[in-house]
Amino acid sequence: MTETADVVIIGGGIAGLSLAAALTSDQRAHLRVILVEAEHSLAYHTSSRSARQLIPSYGPEVIQQLTARTLHLIREAEDDLPAPVLTPRSFMLIGSEDDVVSRASGSMQRLPWEEAVRLCPQIAPAAQEQGYSSAGLDTTAVGCNTDVLLEHHRSAAESGGISIVTGARVHSVQRLRTAWEVGAGSQAVHAAVVVNAAGAWADELAVLSGVATQGVRPYRRTAAVVAADNIPAPDSPMVAAADDTFYFRRDDDGLLISPAETVPSVPEDAQPRPEDLEALISRLGSLTTLGIGSVRRAWTGLRTQVADGLPVVGFDPEAEGFFWLAGQGGYGFQTSSAIAELSAGLITGTGAGSAAGQSFATSLAAGR
Repeated sequence: MTETADVVIIGGGIAGLSLAAALTSDQRAHLRVILVEAEHSLAYHTSSRSARQLIPSYGPEVIQQLTARTLHLIREAEDDLPAPVLTPRSFMLIGSEDDVVSRASGSMQRLPWEEAVRLCPQIAPAAQEQGYSSAGLDTTAVGCNTDVLLEHHRSAAESGGISIVTGARVHSVQRLRTAWEVGAGSQAVHAAVVVNAAGAWADELAVLSGVATQGVRPYRRTAAVVAADNIPAPDSPMVAAADDTFYFRRDDDGLLISPAETVPSVPEDAQPRPEDLEALISRLGSLTTLGIGSVRRAWTGLRTQVADGLPVVGFDPEAEGFFWLAGQGGYGFQTSSAIAELSAGLITGTGAGSAAGQSFATSLAAGR
């Protein structure tokens, strides 16, 4: 079966779904868009394995600007949603003075160590003996109901006429004279624009398409929900080590913990390694009074990024009609709406997007 479209989006995670929704908002474009996802459910991989926290002070300045725009767009959309997407939940860094200073930026405020312990009394006195003596707090950080946000994008896309096809793994992509031909499952799609929103498989898709890779690399990041004797209060901040060795926060089902690892991986359906969680539980046992017990559930996602740590967004300078939407790293959800707005403007030629998004759109051609 062969279909014709203006745009085919490859990948049904937060990147692909938010772009699909953004493309429907420009009624002038009248684009025929098809989104194809290899798995039988949308957002199966990293997008369903998020820490569900958006942190405006997290990342370099351009990421912080895109985060601010994303939060604005989500808040605008919340008026029409059945449940809130964003809820207040502050974010606190702890570590040595040097580590906290190097990470504290934007809306993060420095805290006396005594205030950090007051906000999270589960931090044990032994933590200070192990070098934890400084803290920073971002009170603008929020929890994110990623399920509601993903469903919002899916619903908006389908209501706008976009076709979403799951269980359609891409097996061929080739450039014809004026368009691309994409083989996905049992379907063939002819489209002027191919959007590479394939996450950990972004570079593999480029190779399949005969396009130069951008150095998009997957990295493991594990999290687990565990039982604990001394769970933080509902209004306690998410706590993260400034040297990226752990984070924890209260969760509906217990305590969410992560070793915050960044370990290179092949593109795969990543699974937790028990030894990583055992080492983390032991470490938190020496730094806190959380009293961690059994692991209730655990998961591992693949964060993808390139050498400079910024997302890869824009038309490929050498392959006409091939659009990159990859390398979001740990900023996927918190920059998703702003990058989708920007990408939709680039694809439709309307130039839509915030000032922050437009300044980010130096794109691939600028020598990234």
